Amino acid sequence: MTRIWTFLSRTQGRNGPNWVDWLAYGYLALGLLVILFPVLWLGLNSFKSQALLEQNDLSLIPKDYVRLGRASVTTPEGKEFVLIEGLPNWVLDWGGLTDSEKIEQDVLGLVEQYQGVEAIALSSYLGLSEARARMVIQELNLDDCLLSYASSTPEARVACDADTALYQISDLEDRAAVGGFLGLPEYKVGKISGQIRVSAPDPVSGEERIWAITSLTSNRETIAARALDNPSERPVQLPISSIVSSASLDLRWENYIDPLKGNISGVNINFMQCFTNSLLVTVLATALTLLINSMAAFALSKYRFRGQLLSLALVLGTLMVPPTVMLIGVFKMINAAGLGGSIWGVIIPGAATPTGVFLLRQYMLTIPEELLEAARMDAASEWKVFWRIIIPLAMPAIAALGILSVIWRWNDLILPLVAIPTQTDAHTLQLCLLNLDGENINQPHYKLAMTMLTLIPTTLVFVFLQRFITTGIASTGVK
Repeated sequence: MTRIWTFLSRTQGRNGPNWVDWLAYGYLALGLLVILFPVLWLGLNSFKSQALLEQNDLSLIPKDYVRLGRASVTTPEGKEFVLIEGLPNWVLDWGGLTDSEKIEQDVLGLVEQYQGVEAIALSSYLGLSEARARMVIQELNLDDCLLSYASSTPEARVACDADTALYQISDLEDRAAVGGFLGLPEYKVGKISGQIRVSAPDPVSGEERIWAITSLTSNRETIAARALDNPSERPVQLPISSIVSSASLDLRWENYIDPLKGNISGVNINFMQCFTNSLLVTVLATALTLLINSMAAFALSKYRFRGQLLSLALVLGTLMVPPTVMLIGVFKMINAAGLGGSIWGVIIPGAATPTGVFLLRQYMLTIPEELLEAARMDAASEWKVFWRIIIPLAMPAIAALGILSVIWRWNDLILPLVAIPTQTDAHTLQLCLLNLDGENINQPHYKLAMTMLTLIPTTLVFVFLQRFITTGIASTGVK
């Protein structure tokens, strides 16, 4: 810390910082902000709830607003909107819960606290309507054809006469449950969506009222809102400047814990296994890369043989070929070698890299030939020359290549996607993150958290070992 403070407190002026110092430190602070702010934003947003992220909340601090549930309930009398206060967070986050977490909740006890359209909306959203409908049909001895009404033919539906059966049900909640179970459009119930509870003056009367809005983020000066005391009336446009909301700090640690335990609803992924696979691929592939590239660089830099320049030109020529062009060939080679679906199909194909060969060759050219000749005169074998002289002297360049290889391998998506697309037990972190994108999957809180997790290893490697990168690359090709 003393060395860091000494560096940061240096000034050009003798009697304190002058305008050049302020300009330099201002430029340094601006550069740090530009570089670190996206990472800071990603890290803080990874602790936000799913509902907050789905509302496109752009605030930096993870917080939890006072929320309520909004749903629409259709009956023969018409469509009615309902706003439900006092719902626990597990109801508003119901779509992101695992099956085991849903079983742990007291769903029946919660629904019994509400009546009318609120109870109808909650029963449908929490999956209680079907069981209730079957129970009502059996208790009232209604026609058994109602149990298979939704999957029946049009002729069978006409013979079943569902309208007559519904008139025998006097209770509104029971009738709505049976109507929804039969799939009748007159009894359609929408899903409960989370809304933010705010207060603002009524645009017409000026009276202070409680409203429900979808999000506090808007590019316009007004936002649509529904009144809590009369949700079925038409939405009004509230000025953003007049809205008052209450929020508290809310760090969702489960965004990290659930994926690492494999508790993600709708996705069979254990991110701890993915982390292990990525670590295994990175370590083994980097070791193979350093071994093969260093041996190839040794041959191209210290031996004279026919076709040496042609071999070097071919190696360097592959740098001009985009990797995506070679995907089909890589895919065929992996399957021909029997490595398809195996983690070795990710490790072996990229073991030799033209960048690594070129980097190490240029560095090994700076090693004096006299050292090698002296070792050979002492009866050292070529293998011993390689391990005892070349490797120790080329360690700065090897370390730089090792760090770059770790970063490449850890962040690689294309090769795992070609080699192990369907083997979920061999997926790396990048493939597991890709599995969180789907038509029926919307869990951005898990994706942000696991993306943040993938940044940690490469960041630590670069921060603590960056001096090897600068030393190895700066010394490459220096005679």
